[in-house]
Amino acid sequence: MEKFIDIITSEKVYLPIVYILIGIILNIILGKIVNKFTCKHKSSSGKDKRKDTIINLGKNIFKYLILIFVVLGILNLYGVDTTSIIASLGVFAAVIGLAFQDIIKDFLAGVTIIFDNKYAVGDTIEINGFMGTVISLGLRTTKIKSASGEIKCIGNASFSEVVNYNLADTDLFIKLNVAYDTDIDKLEKVLLDLKDDVLAIEDVKDYNLLGIDELGSSSIVYMIEVKCKAMAQYAIKRKIFRIVKDKFDVENIKIPFTTIEVNVRK
Repeated sequence: MEKFIDIITSEKVYLPIVYILIGIILNIILGKIVNKFTCKHKSSSGKDKRKDTIINLGKNIFKYLILIFVVLGILNLYGVDTTSIIASLGVFAAVIGLAFQDIIKDFLAGVTIIFDNKYAVGDTIEINGFMGTVISLGLRTTKIKSASGEIKCIGNASFSEVVNYNLADTDLFIKLNVAYDTDIDKLEKVLLDLKDDVLAIEDVKDYNLLGIDELGSSSIVYMIEVKCKAMAQYAIKRKIFRIVKDKFDVENIKIPFTTIEVNVRK
């Protein structure tokens, strides 16, 4: 009986159990800390799912680090020289780091891009002078498609600055030329009547009259402001011009145009 008690009270018996319990507790605590900081996180888009992947990856890294320390502690109790094992792991990690340093840089840069929300799939961005729409955002590379169809694959660590055209709405300023004999009060009333039609255009957020912007050589230049979704302003501008032209024709508001008078001498 005394031998049994000596065995179960031996450090080689109860300490491994203590190490394992400590490892389990640490894993639970770290899991709760991560969950606390990410409790508001939802996987409603592809971008957020990537965040979930990174969070789970971080949890697994912590779990395996704890497991390694527990195993090394238990081996040390049984007289195994863990110093050489740690040194070997350090050398192995250094070799791996040197061999895959570019991949690691791209990976860490990808993690930063995703968590900082620098851009997402569908955004129009400009990187290193190349402008296009993001069609793929990975942990290592970003693929951008230009307006003319070229696709460029860029390593996430190969650039430090990025211009994102989708982070804020665009202010679209439209200049309208009208004849000098135009009644400005009538013009503004007509333009105000167009507000509902303009706001009905997809991606338009707001519409305002700014007033006379210029007294040109042959026309008055009146300016309106339209707030719209970024990169949608080109299509919106064309639609607004069509609405304005149709309304001006109905209200008999003249848009000046250049004429050439030719005199033929006999």
